[in-house]
Amino acid sequence: MQEKVSVKTNAIPILEKQLNSCAKRKEYGYIVIASATDPYLQIEEKYQLTRRILELILKYRFPLHIITKSPGVLRDIDLLHEIDKKAFVPEDLQSKTKHGVFISFSISTMNDEVAKIFEPGAPAPSLRLKAIEQLLKEGFWTGVSLMPLLPYISDTGEHLQLLFQTFANINVKYVLPATLTLPGSGEADAKTLYFEAVRKNFPELLEKYHRLFGSGSEMPAYYKEALRNKTNELAKAFGLRTTILKAT
Repeated sequence: MQEKVSVKTNAIPILEKQLNSCAKRKEYGYIVIASATDPYLQIEEKYQLTRRILELILKYRFPLHIITKSPGVLRDIDLLHEIDKKAFVPEDLQSKTKHGVFISFSISTMNDEVAKIFEPGAPAPSLRLKAIEQLLKEGFWTGVSLMPLLPYISDTGEHLQLLFQTFANINVKYVLPATLTLPGSGEADAKTLYFEAVRKNFPELLEKYHRLFGSGSEMPAYYKEALRNKTNELAKAFGLRTTILKAT
């Protein structure tokens, strides 16, 4: 729902300095892009910052975890293959993975119309699934960040069944479920914007949301436990992992 984006045009020299320093000390670890802002927003077509960042990551041979909602990641398959082959996986993780690249697609719902409401401007889930299939065919360790599941909308038994069945059908490598968090109470904060979207599109659920989030930004503990149990049950039923790394 954010309408303005700040472009960090000085990111490349700053990052190169940091990576060079870490590489000299042989301090290698997975770089996560992007835990805060999607690396493949439309503005990336103009600035090419993500691609230039990937070139640096390849140069210094760091492993990588990309989190995105966009098929735009397919543009950089050439660099991602090179990173996957050449990255130094930290010694303490080598027994759990041999992959230099993880790619996680964020999906909250399988319904394209519902996604338009809560993720305006983001590529449709159906397009994300096609991108996941292509990346899997390319051999990348690709999975789904099922975050956040939308209470009473995409967390129902029927919808969860559809989600896990769909992911199993295309052989995703992992599924990472998580609950909704709504911080802030200002006009532009997540909680205010989300509640307004519910009021406009799912007014029958508004009272339930007030009960869930009346005292804070987190879902109640009982809900988190119930969802964790249900998603673990479905993951086991469909043969899907709920972790990126292999257990040892």
